[in-house]
Parts: sequence; C-alpha cells; structure tokens
Amino acid sequence: MTRYENYPAWIVIVANALSLAIYSIGSIVVVRLGLQWLLIYLAFILVLELRLLGKSCVHCYYYGKRCAFGKGKLCSLFFKKGEAPERFYNKKITWKELIPEMLVPFTPIIIGIILLINQFEWLLLLFIFVLFLLTSAGNGFVRSALACRYCKQQEVGCPASNFFLKKDS
Repeated sequence: MTRYENYPAWIVIVANALSLAIYSIGSIVVVRLGLQWLLIYLAFILVLELRLLGKSCVHCYYYGKRCAFGKGKLCSLFFKKGEAPERFYNKKITWKELIPEMLVPFTPIIIGIILLINQFEWLLLLFIFVLFLLTSAGNGFVRSALACRYCKQQEVGCPASNFFLKKDS
C-alpha cells in the first residue's frame, strides 16, 4: 500500500474545501437566528480546530508535514511537537468523544429543521440536504478514499484509522 510522506496538494485542497463547505453552509443556517449565534458557532469551530491541533496533531507523524488536511504544517506553526506520542497511538476514539465535532454540522441541521417547521423555505431545505450529504457521504469519502488510506501514521498506530477505516480480514 502506498503511503504519502507529504500528501499531494490536491487532496489537501479537497479535504479543506469539504470542511469549509460544511462550515459555510452551517453558518448560513445558523445566522438566521442572529449574528450572535453565528459568532458563537464560529467560535466553537475555532476552539475545536485548535483543540485538534494542540491535542492530536502535535503527536502525529505528519507534524511539520503536509497531511491530508494540511494540519501537520499548520500545527507546527503554533504548537511545539508533542513529547508523548504513545498517548496518541494508544488512544481509542469513541462516538462519545466525537460529539463536539458532530455538533458542527448537526446543530445547523437541527436549527434548519426547526426553522422549516416554523416557515418552510425550499432554499433552507436545500442547505440542510447538502449539509447532510457533505457531512455523511462527503466526509466518508475524504476520510476513507483520500486521507486514511494513504496515511503513514497508521504504520505506528492511529486511533482515527481504527475508527474510520474498515480493516481487511
């Protein structure tokens, strides 16, 4: 199996375009509640991204390199390399731990559904549908076909690959 030392730029672009699309569509839905709710939503996304960089990316093989999401290089600009990578390798990801990340797309979906019940709009329905597709099929494709499949971190152990990839028997 081919593993990338540095991911091709096109994969980083696709992966980040997906995230930005999810964040943007979510923002379009959330701002319907008011600017203050949009700012809270965007702050929540920023906190999650910083948490990922500071708690996980600092221990990853791709620290200082171009991972599928471009976060290895970004992380090295803001955080020093982790000193306990075994905590990362041995970490088990559970659905409970993913709840904060799942709130990013599902909060706007729930808000959108509530807004649709109050006043139906085709455009809002389209946003909710596209957000759901990007979150489910889009994320599934990026993680399984582009990111985890070619990741060198798997060779030493990665909790995300155990969670997102089906193992060959």
